[in-house]
Amino acid sequence: MAFFGLFSREKKETLDQGLAKTKESFFGKLTRALVGKSKVDEEVLDNLEEILIGADVGVNTTLRIIERIQERVARDKFMSTSELNTILRDEIAALLEQNKSADLTGFVIPEGVKPYVIMVVGVNGVGKTTTIAKLAHQLKTSGKSVVLGAADTFRAAAVDQIRIWSERVGVPLVEHGMNADPAAVAFDAVQKGKSENADIVIIDTAGRLHNKVNLMNELSKIKRVMQKVVPDAPHEVLLVLDASTGQNAVEQCRQFTQATDVTALALTKLDGTAKGGVVIGISDEFKIPVKYIGLGEKMTDLQLFNKKEFVDSLFKD
Repeated sequence: MAFFGLFSREKKETLDQGLAKTKESFFGKLTRALVGKSKVDEEVLDNLEEILIGADVGVNTTLRIIERIQERVARDKFMSTSELNTILRDEIAALLEQNKSADLTGFVIPEGVKPYVIMVVGVNGVGKTTTIAKLAHQLKTSGKSVVLGAADTFRAAAVDQIRIWSERVGVPLVEHGMNADPAAVAFDAVQKGKSENADIVIIDTAGRLHNKVNLMNELSKIKRVMQKVVPDAPHEVLLVLDASTGQNAVEQCRQFTQATDVTALALTKLDGTAKGGVVIGISDEFKIPVKYIGLGEKMTDLQLFNKKEFVDSLFKD
């Protein structure tokens, strides 16, 4: 089965507001670049390239977009600057469409799989624990039973934070405290989920990138231990990234995808940044489904990523 949700007017308004800074920055620069121009020429495309990179779309994705527009200009012989927004919108939509993000679809849970185990990874400060809480809230609201595991044991604040959130959301938490073995916490959380017939177990993990080998070994150990209880766990590895860090988020994605099998992405803090283009670049470069985007502090501000609505909001008049 899959988790589906209607894209309500309220969610659409939240998305519009969340992308306002990106839109204002991007289209403000584009408008200024087109002053006095009637057709799309090399100078316009050079300016567009600079603007896209400045919006953290990423160099490779930007070059792909520019190349597609150049092909259309060559084919049509003439393209007015008034057409550029429409063409740009089409090309960005096409890039997102090629990737595996499924509109309005959360994690697909096969019938009979209990518990469904989601391991959450990401560096400290990206909003990982808050994202876990919001996800647990959504799942609980949809009628699912959820167990959390506090396997980020290297910071006392991390265990305290997820404990507070578990109480707010009203879901059970398995914790062993600071400096405990993360794999032991994960094992007990999955064991609790199985014994209590819970639908979903979400495991928080430490976000350290100072040594990729250690990170890989730690995540591999957590996986092996969980598989003693649920042989195919984890069913999903969700990487949480802070969109406001722009190209740092891209580099974090690169590091984590090399360290473990990331199956889904969540990009947080889109409402506080003009770097929303990073969603486009990461989706295009890594071909990993962007499942969720964070647009605020409220529990309901974690939205399922909808490619169409994202592009519509970005280009909305």
